Amino acid sequence: MRTFNARRLALLLALLVAMPAVAAAAEGEMRWGLHVTLAPKWLDPAETEAFNTPFMVLYAVHDALVKPMPAGVSTPSLAESWTESKDHLSYTFTLRKNARFHNGEPVTADDVKFSFERYRGASATLLKGKVKEVQALSPTQVRFVLNEPWPDFMTFYGTTASGAAWIVPKKYVEKVGEDGFKAAPVGAGPYKVVSFKPGVELVLEAFDGYWRKAPSIKRLIMRSLPEESTRAAALRNGEVDLVYLLTGPTAEAVQKAPGFKVVAPLLSGAFWIELPDQWDPKSPWADRRVRLAASHAIDRQAVNKAETLGFSRLTGNFVPRIFQYALTFEAPAYDPERAKKLLAEAGYPNGFDGGDFTPFPPYNSMGEAIQGYFQAVGIRTRQRTMERATYFTTWREKKLRGVILVVTATFGNAATRLEPYATKNGIYAYGSLPDIVDLYARQGRELDGKKREALVHQIQKRIHDQVINIPIYDLAFIWGVGPRVEESGAGLIPGFAYSAPFEDLKLKK
Repeated sequence: MRTFNARRLALLLALLVAMPAVAAAAEGEMRWGLHVTLAPKWLDPAETEAFNTPFMVLYAVHDALVKPMPAGVSTPSLAESWTESKDHLSYTFTLRKNARFHNGEPVTADDVKFSFERYRGASATLLKGKVKEVQALSPTQVRFVLNEPWPDFMTFYGTTASGAAWIVPKKYVEKVGEDGFKAAPVGAGPYKVVSFKPGVELVLEAFDGYWRKAPSIKRLIMRSLPEESTRAAALRNGEVDLVYLLTGPTAEAVQKAPGFKVVAPLLSGAFWIELPDQWDPKSPWADRRVRLAASHAIDRQAVNKAETLGFSRLTGNFVPRIFQYALTFEAPAYDPERAKKLLAEAGYPNGFDGGDFTPFPPYNSMGEAIQGYFQAVGIRTRQRTMERATYFTTWREKKLRGVILVVTATFGNAATRLEPYATKNGIYAYGSLPDIVDLYARQGRELDGKKREALVHQIQKRIHDQVINIPIYDLAFIWGVGPRVEESGAGLIPGFAYSAPFEDLKLKK
């Protein structure tokens, strides 16, 4: 394996050095090579999934009342301030008077109310069940009234735990319709949409009327380059200035190329394995010993070194340890002999058919590595790859079976991370234990911080002890950065995966 990787690295380095240069980017233009195909739904905050990827576009085109920024996880944005009532039943936001949409219309309380009511993305059911009504008190003041005190309102609403706080123009959406808005979105962010080829390319132009400040880079181009070696070559030949998701030898090759660098921000998120068939009592995955065997079968550190040059952090909890109320569990030891013993005890001395293995796109090589470790102890799986939008849709519709490799780096706290995956009504949950359902409901009503922490800790411990999922590592997301870039945005918002804030990016003069 070491010889193979060394040869692969040498070949990639040679290819990168030999690549002919292409036409230089126009002055004031910055270009990305993306690891995913651009989905039309990412242009509409109402469709936001429970993952960081849509925010790669939202931070450019749209803006939120409150959002994660360099100053903090919940930073005033379109709202200059907000207050919580003494009875904890309402939150009142005061909007900025100079905030405008790209068509020149001011951002108003009616837009905020409209955006929340049309929101149907991650945690929409939970949010709308907790919010009694949204009141537009004046053009610049809006109030959210809750059914009961809910300590997590600002965490779900004002971070990337959902897209509910991102605001769209009511009059424009009603005029052009839902499909028209996706085809020609108008936002309140630092960049306007010039053109969009679904799945291929998004071209953006600076909005000089952005309230925070006018962007220094006048034109942004995002191109889908799903093949990793193609992204790396495009970076080296000057076709793009920045690429996301480099792994192993490819990242090393870029790192060694003169004038280029790799950065690896540690995200507020983890890779883990979901086992939806565990809720079927006839499935081998329903046996805790089988799930524990699968966990001990994986050499996490070897996967970490191969995929992220060892930058990622091994973990035994899919809730990031930096989150409020998170419990820290060390990663289970790599112990294939114990894995085989556990399988034998569960009645599978010769292993079993574990079903499909669906990796999070495009982490197919990581999926293959984990499949190999499973195979070594007798768990046989078949890789099923798909494009990212299809993956999310199929998963959300509960049609993925067998083994699902997952990653997310949305912000929030332990409760917001648990909700989509571990609760009865979570959009990606195939099942939940009755006591977890009860504990989650209780923690959502608990206003005493210490008591609430204890309840959220109980949920995480239950998930860990029952091996309901299999955490791998907290992801270090490797970028390749070209020589024209002065400020790429990496790490400006701690824990965020992508370039942001866009208005802070800079090219070298």
